[in-house]
Formats: sequence, structure tokens, C-alpha cells
Amino acid sequence: MDKIFQNKVIIITGGSFGIGRATAIAFAKRGANIVVADWIEDKEAITLKEIKAAGGNGIFVKCDVSKPADVIAMTEKCIASFGRLDYAFNNAGIEGIQAITHECSEENWDKTIGINLKGIWLCMKYQIPHMLKNGKGSIVNCASVAGLNGFPGLPAYVSTKHAVVGLTKTAALEYAKQGIRVNAVCPGVIHTEMIDRITGKEKEVEKQFIEMEPLGRMGQPGEVAEAVVWLCSDASSFVTGIAMAVDGGFVAR
Repeated sequence: MDKIFQNKVIIITGGSFGIGRATAIAFAKRGANIVVADWIEDKEAITLKEIKAAGGNGIFVKCDVSKPADVIAMTEKCIASFGRLDYAFNNAGIEGIQAITHECSEENWDKTIGINLKGIWLCMKYQIPHMLKNGKGSIVNCASVAGLNGFPGLPAYVSTKHAVVGLTKTAALEYAKQGIRVNAVCPGVIHTEMIDRITGKEKEVEKQFIEMEPLGRMGQPGEVAEAVVWLCSDASSFVTGIAMAVDGGFVAR
């Protein structure tokens, strides 16, 4: 595999599991140095082990993206360790607690907004200055098909993902002439720990989710990872401000 990211550096939030882990491995295969950030520390360091096995170099930083001090420390650790920042995949997010709009608690609303939306804004706030120094960079924010469609029972989550799409487009316009591209990926039903929590691993519930996908299956984390790789690579050099659905045809219905 071509080492297209040799000597390049990426921060991946929510990097210990699921889509974040798959993306870390995909970048490692292409030679990148990776900062794996997560508020949950993987005690077995599986992501870091897989990065090394794939030929990359990685470090772990514990980070709650809703806390400015954590995000600043994460970014500073990246620069101290690797001297630069070229790419970011702002992927950390939670689904929150399911409840219809008038039953959604204020606590759930604030926590979901804090991580899914404020967290991405904070990450970009402290990532962008380093990319401006380089004169180039690429940021991919993780939204969702829930950022393109409504879903009953998840008002906070859906609101944050719509907002991430809007924030992405705004930042793309702000930094387009300064060499920084900003895009979003919008995964559909991807088989991750989050989906397992929602379905409870019950086959009948899983079947309902699968039936939502025109391709007739759940997506795999690695399929989203490849979209992130492309959006960061020079192959997408004329692409900025998009919300790319990686969704098995979900939003085409």
C-alpha cells in the first residue's frame, strides 16, 4: 500500500473503538503518525498495537472533547510528539439517551451537545492554527445520516449532527483560500459498539436496522475509514464543504 501519509500527522478523536480505530489503522497502513484521543482509555491498547502492526506510529491521549483544557492538552501533545498537525478526524460522539422531544432531559441535551457539537468546534478551534502555520491541512468531522434526515426519539443527537454539517460548511468557506479543507462524513448504520448498545445485540432489532439499508447489510467501520482517507488525501484536493454520506443508500430513499 502506498505510503501517501508518510511523515504526516493526524489526530483522531474517539479513536479507541469503532470507526475511530478503523480510521487509525487505515492511516497507519499509509505511513501516518497518529494521535489516538478518547475519554475512555483502552487498557489493552488495542488501537495502538494495531497501528504498530500496520506500520504506523501512534500515541494515546486521554481527552474529553467537551472540555477546553483537554482539547488544548491533546493538541499540544500532538505538536510536542510529532512537531506538526496535518489532518484531523473529529469523530468523538455519543448517541445520548433515547426519548422523544418533550421527554428529552436537559441533562441529556447538554451532554450530547457538549460532546457532539461543542467538542467538534473546540477541536477545530485548536487544530486550525497549527494547520495555518503549515499553509495546508484537511479536517474531517463525523456527522451522521442523522445530520441529513430526522430520526424520532433522538432529538439531541439529530440536532448535533445537523449542526456539525452546518459548522463544517462554515469552516470550509472560512479557510478555503488558506489551504485548509473541511468536510464531513455521514455514516449510516455501521456495525460498531454504538449500534450494539442501541440494538442490545438483539437479532430482531438488528434486522430492523439492516432493513433500513438499501444494500441489505450494516456497513463496516473500515468503509467509513476509507472515505476519511480519501477526504484527507490529495485525491480530493478540489473537495471541501461536503457532507459525504457513507450509508449504503440510506438517504437515497
